[in-house]
Amino acid sequence: MAPANLTRRRMITIAAATASSAFLSGGGHASSTGAVRWRGSALGAQVSIDIFHPDREEAERIIQDCLAEVRRLEGQFSLYRADSAICALNRSGILVAPEPDMVALLKASLQFSDLTGGTFDPTVQPLWQLYAAHFSSENPDPGGPPAGKLAEALAKVGSSGLRVSEKLVALLRHGAAITLNGIAQGYATDRVVDVLRARGLSTTLVNMGEIRALGARADGTPWRVGLSDPDRAGALTETIDLIDRAVATTAGAGFRFDPAGRFTHLFDPRTGRSPALYRTVSVIAPTATEADALSTAFSLMPASQIGDIAATRPDVQVRLITNDGNLRLYGA
Repeated sequence: MAPANLTRRRMITIAAATASSAFLSGGGHASSTGAVRWRGSALGAQVSIDIFHPDREEAERIIQDCLAEVRRLEGQFSLYRADSAICALNRSGILVAPEPDMVALLKASLQFSDLTGGTFDPTVQPLWQLYAAHFSSENPDPGGPPAGKLAEALAKVGSSGLRVSEKLVALLRHGAAITLNGIAQGYATDRVVDVLRARGLSTTLVNMGEIRALGARADGTPWRVGLSDPDRAGALTETIDLIDRAVATTAGAGFRFDPAGRFTHLFDPRTGRSPALYRTVSVIAPTATEADALSTAFSLMPASQIGDIAATRPDVQVRLITNDGNLRLYGA
């Protein structure tokens, strides 16, 4: 799971989507190919939207509708905003009359927790808090927090301590807290796609920290998406084609607490440690929510278990880059 207070260095870039035009930071731009593009920040990530529409003014209004939806979701899921619903839940341990999006995303999180045998766990926030406090202290032990402190944090972790209903969300363990940073950006991407589809659009590329293609490009060709190499700035591990699919990539190198990189934002909820099993894990799936959650969980799981889960989901493909640089494929 990605920690709070972190602008995530996502492992995805757009490659040759509409290469003839450049993004304008925080604003829209109409390219020579007919795309209107917007780039800014949301939910702790750099984000962008590409849409094709014959009327530039209408396209820009549609983008503003998308941004309003993202800001609304930030008010639910952002750990960077003290007034968000998730921060209120973490402070008090209870959320009365939660918004439907909060209920939907928490229920999805619990479903992915069940699917991955508890590896995907929205309650790992106490581990982030522990490691952030440890490594921001003076002369921190490079071996990490003391065993006793780690045990205290782990006692607060576990999806069985989270109750979710339309009327109430509750954290049952004292000191428990949640993070949705391993799934919220995917969910926001899907909600933006819903807005675009409702406005009649069928040619769009949305990047809210995860990428989802709605249809193909205007010329009928797939969207080309490059997967960034976390260890080489500006380099790609590979490029993939997307039509009506989403992709999410997770890597421990996205954030490291210590210079050696032994402790990252990816927490195994069973041990509280950060196993460096792969350089990157990319998941291609029908929705960005699923791709986001599975890429997070699979980063902490042995390849055999990843293959078993992928085999049960016929529309999911997993692309692992091993620590020695080899590509392994699982699923569709």
